[in-house]
Amino acid sequence: MHIRHLIPLFERARDRSEPLVLATVVDTAGSTYTKCGAQMLFSRDERYAGMLSGGCLEADLAGHAHTVATTGEPRRVRYDQTRPDAELLGLGSGCEGTMDILLQRLDPTSHWEPLAGMLDAFRARRAESVLLVVQSQDPAIPLGAGRFAGTGAGFGAGADGDARVALALGAAQAPMPDAGAAPRLQRDVVPGVDALHLPIEPPPQILLLGAGPDARPVAELLAFLDWDVTVSDHRAHYAQREFFARAHEVRTTELRAIAEYLALRLAAGAPPFDAAVVMSHHLESDREYLRALAATEIPYLGLLGPAARRDKILARLGADARRLTGRLHAPIGLAIGANTPEGIALAIVAEIHACLGRAGPHAGATPGS
Repeated sequence: MHIRHLIPLFERARDRSEPLVLATVVDTAGSTYTKCGAQMLFSRDERYAGMLSGGCLEADLAGHAHTVATTGEPRRVRYDQTRPDAELLGLGSGCEGTMDILLQRLDPTSHWEPLAGMLDAFRARRAESVLLVVQSQDPAIPLGAGRFAGTGAGFGAGADGDARVALALGAAQAPMPDAGAAPRLQRDVVPGVDALHLPIEPPPQILLLGAGPDARPVAELLAFLDWDVTVSDHRAHYAQREFFARAHEVRTTELRAIAEYLALRLAAGAPPFDAAVVMSHHLESDREYLRALAATEIPYLGLLGPAARRDKILARLGADARRLTGRLHAPIGLAIGANTPEGIALAIVAEIHACLGRAGPHAGATPGS
């Protein structure tokens, strides 16, 4: 569950100064629905956001969350699905794994941390890293305390204690996250203290160059994944917000200005694009789009259309074609037998997801391009 899905419930509770309970998967073994770092929220009026088990543990977890909300004391709960009596207890998901979950209260006295700082970083599209204490034998570093790497701020131990926590965890602080970094449990980060390293990355940034009708399902699927989509076309009648309601940005940009736009965007400190898809259905336009993209470091570039069309465009690009080597996926998309705009969109988005997630060799990358 992405952190974005926690925002509505969090903002509702914060506006009302009502406490919440944050549940964080600390450790897992075997087969489990979610893994280390997954989170969900519980409110005192029995609302929740997120999911940790597909629904089989949440009801029981809500009971523990109620206790934490009432007492203010964090607690760690273990669910063991390998036990023979798991089904009899109503916890039989069939996953046959174990999950350790930390429950901690969020309220004004704790400044809503760590979730407030995590969401601030997410909204600012700023990479951040949190070290969250999940086991402690040190009274000065309590369960649920922690430190942000980017700001250096401590939390979870009161005004004076926050500073001590920040100092104690400073030397042990994990580095800022690399792209695709996964949460991990770090034992004995300081003597007697285990902590969960939680990287907070901005959502992937995807650029669609071409806003024709078949770009709309691509943008919709990307938005469904909670990725930021920028749609650009040199044809104003295509680049309309009404066609791409969930896109982060919809813009009309002349072909000759694309390279300048990409350079100025980076110079302004905007997150770099992780992938760009060229799908204008116009040969010369696609060539100019690829020429501009060749000068960037965007790791995934996709081109819609058959191999013969690709070869024609690359031949006209001349020396710029070599700068696309290893990055250009053309024809774009996984081979799933798609023959409708929606199916083709699924194939495109699936390939981008696989490549950005490092799921395996980038089979769609055009060799020698």
